[in-house]
Amino acid sequence: MRGDAGPLPRAVAIERAAPPFTLAIDIGGSHIKASVLDRGGAMAAAPVHVPTPLPATPQALLRAIAGLARMLPAYDRVSAGFPGYVRRGRVHTAPNLGTAHWAGFQFDRALARRLRKPARVLNDADVQGLGAIEGRGLECVLTLGTGVGSSLFQDGRLLPHLELGQHPIAKGRTYDQYLGNAALEKKGRRTWNRRLRKAIDIVRTLVNFDRLYLGGGNTRLIDFELPRDVKIRANADGIIGGIHLWDPALGPVFERKRRGAATRD
Repeated sequence: MRGDAGPLPRAVAIERAAPPFTLAIDIGGSHIKASVLDRGGAMAAAPVHVPTPLPATPQALLRAIAGLARMLPAYDRVSAGFPGYVRRGRVHTAPNLGTAHWAGFQFDRALARRLRKPARVLNDADVQGLGAIEGRGLECVLTLGTGVGSSLFQDGRLLPHLELGQHPIAKGRTYDQYLGNAALEKKGRRTWNRRLRKAIDIVRTLVNFDRLYLGGGNTRLIDFELPRDVKIRANADGIIGGIHLWDPALGPVFERKRRGAATRD
């Protein structure tokens, strides 16, 4: 199979890779990418990818992911970054895949059943941030692709999810509508870069970050000099960050409420 991003590379095992192995999946509006990570987060196989199915229903996405998994070495657990608001494995919004298809879908359980391994699911920008951050100060992540994703971290700790892509930025338009692929194709690269400059200034005022990381496929189009506290990060962070979904410190993010018990969200 091949998609817009070119042919899929063959899986290549890395010597001395240590278990447990994690199937890490980065779900985007145009492509789904995956690799297997060893205990330290190193790729134990070359990443593979397929086009995101249209329509991107849960069952179509699960079939695509299962196909990718068959192209990779054996794994012990599954991590997935999903482009929408996810809470304890349940999808609440999926702006670029179709919220009508996804709202209320318990994606982590469906992945676990399909792949027969324990699975954890988090917003894709949160996962990218886990792979990008340095763990010091207030760090913000923006992903620039089909839409705009965002995440925020304080001293390496993931803060409550900020769905910035759905927030208005200019004349009633959301970040998705202002900086997403549709806006890029309609307005062109020069206007898109001007808008990105403006967005960086707004996000700086909004969150007062110490560092801002830009990820996603459209970072390759940036044509202006970024401020010293703004860095472009590799797209591979969206896969590599999957190892951190199994960090003990993130355990409470995935815990489900017990009946009759009060749990702070």
